[in-house]
Amino acid sequence: MQITDVRIRRLSGEDRVKALCTILIDGVFAVHDLRVVEGPAGLFVSMPRRRTADGEYRDVAHPITSETREMIQRAVLEAYHQSLLDKAGV
Repeated sequence: MQITDVRIRRLSGEDRVKALCTILIDGVFAVHDLRVVEGPAGLFVSMPRRRTADGEYRDVAHPITSETREMIQRAVLEAYHQSLLDKAGV
């Protein structure tokens, strides 16, 4: 499995969510609404989620293995950092 495209939509403001993302897997499967979040230990990628009837959040889609989670996080954060460089004109 390969992440073949990452689309970043940066958000402005002081919120912990820095960007919303879409990833394309193997050029044939899209996952929307991943979030780049500023946490206590730095940036991380949060999977798409929805609020349940009891007010809790549950992931709509998520990787099963830690290797897959790391691959997604690496691809998204690289694209996020590149979008910051592009904005800065570097």
